[in-house]
This record gives sequence, structure tokens and C-alpha cells, in this order.
Amino acid sequence: MKFKTTYYFLHFLFILFATIILLTGCSDDEESLDTEYPVIDETFAANYPQQCSEIKKGESFTFIAHFTDNQELGSYSIDIHHNFDHHNHSTEVNDCNMDPIKTPENPFLFINNFSIPEGQREYTAEMSIDVPADVDNGDYHFLIMLTDHEGWQTIKGISFKIID
Repeated sequence: MKFKTTYYFLHFLFILFATIILLTGCSDDEESLDTEYPVIDETFAANYPQQCSEIKKGESFTFIAHFTDNQELGSYSIDIHHNFDHHNHSTEVNDCNMDPIKTPENPFLFINNFSIPEGQREYTAEMSIDVPADVDNGDYHFLIMLTDHEGWQTIKGISFKIID
């Protein structure tokens, strides 16, 4: 008889424990899911470079962009590469005057990733980028890829020119 009572008591505890686990395992997490892309603020007055900018080789320029997200920013990367073959991944509406298609000899290439401090919903990226004096003049792309903490990504592509 004692064995049967212990069995029912353990069975009751198991069902009670399983019910507690099931009830506490369900929550309203769907409300906190981030489903929005981060934003590269187009209206930020200090943004640089801008579409069709001209940057002198042998000098440095300051990249500035303002980022926002509804929950938390994660990181950004910059990709500067030549556009001597006139490929296109610009996100800008207006086109720039293009040089004739040419073969690169010593194109400027800059690819880097940067973390944004944790907990930031707004961030202004600013850094100096040196353009070597011996790179090819011509048409280039400046890509900014902004990723939020959840993994959503926004890309902005700017065309610019490196000149003497």
C-alpha cells in the first residue's frame, strides 16, 4: 500500500513539474523579435563620402555615417573597390559621369569590418581613410553594410571617383 501511495505521489509531482515547465517556457517573446532593418540615415548632414564625390589620391578623407536601429545595432563594414568595368550596385538614384572602361593596374581596395558597442540603437561611425598616392585614378564604389544585433542588414552603395 505504501508503495502505491509513493507511486501516485511521484506521478503527481512529475505532472506538476512538467506543467510548470510548459507554462514558464511559453512567453510573449514574439513581441520582442526584431524584424526591422537597421537604417543608414540619409538625412545626416555630415555623411561622407556622398554620391559622385571626388577624393584625391595621396590624401585621407573622413568617412562619416549615422546609423539607427529599432532595437540594437551590431556591426558595419566598408568595402571600397574599383568600378573600372562599370558594374553596378549603387543604391543611389542619380548616376555619376563615368570614365571609359579600363583594366585596373593598381586599384585602391579597402575592406574592413567594425563592431558597434553593445546596446546602441544609434551610432555615428567616423574614421579617417588614407588613399595611397600610387593607386589608379577612376571610378570606385563605396559600400556600407550595416547589420543589426538580430542579423538584418542594410546596404548603401555610393559611386565616387579617385582623382590626382
